Amino acid sequence: MKLSPSVSIKQTQTGLEYIEVDSPLCDAKIFLQGAQLTQFTPKEQKPLIWVSEDEDYIAGKSVRGGIPICWPWFGVSENQDWPIHGVARTQVWRAEEVNEKDDYIEVSLSLPMLQVNKAYWPHETGLQVIFKLSKALSVSLKNTNLDKEEISFTQALHTYFPTPDIKTTQVDGLQGSQYIEFGEGPFDQNDIVNFARETDMVYNNAPLVQKIKTQDGTISVARENSTSCVLWNPWIDKAQRLSNFQDDEYNKMLCLEAANVKQDTVKLAPGESHTLTTIIKWES
Repeated sequence: MKLSPSVSIKQTQTGLEYIEVDSPLCDAKIFLQGAQLTQFTPKEQKPLIWVSEDEDYIAGKSVRGGIPICWPWFGVSENQDWPIHGVARTQVWRAEEVNEKDDYIEVSLSLPMLQVNKAYWPHETGLQVIFKLSKALSVSLKNTNLDKEEISFTQALHTYFPTPDIKTTQVDGLQGSQYIEFGEGPFDQNDIVNFARETDMVYNNAPLVQKIKTQDGTISVARENSTSCVLWNPWIDKAQRLSNFQDDEYNKMLCLEAANVKQDTVKLAPGESHTLTTIIKWES
């Protein structure tokens, strides 16, 4: 991969390589493991991405925070003992290309399918993620069916957002959709979402833009090629059971994830492609 003036390759003390972006537009970090973005901060603005202070960046383990890529299934597989959220987030991706322009930097990575255990995913598939970094962040996950048969999969861009206080945080823009939570539902979403308990809502027929309202400002979260999204906060009890997560950090984060799940499962005929995109920015 040919780098640009604002892009370099660095390594953590634990040996994980990451792409660092330090440009007039923004600062960012993208780990090769999982193609997982862990930092995005527009210049002269607050961070748009959250990572746990207890994260230890160990090979083979997804980072607690950032944007883990859940693929080719979201959540718990129907097959017992298969890894939660699929296989992509713990594999080392290949850095493909950096394209730096005056108004954005684009970084693309691909997942070498030879690394993927065929017991989990026997299909010939092209999988690429493209990060477009400016004052806003766009993340696009492109699947291409290179097989001779139809494939189907679920996926999510599992984005962790920061907030000064979850108890005063609201999510607007989900009204009119329905959600399933803890295996129950569907329920109608009629109001703005507030947080006062563990939240694990899987939405279908969701509007394409939501607003996360925090004391630091409002974050706009948009999706493309997705009618589903996931809203999550572990709250008090579950936070104490999570790895690489401080007991009180539930108060400083939430996840709002662009997804293709449930009725929104993707099916691709041979030769077809699908691109799931999330677009994140501070409201001016």
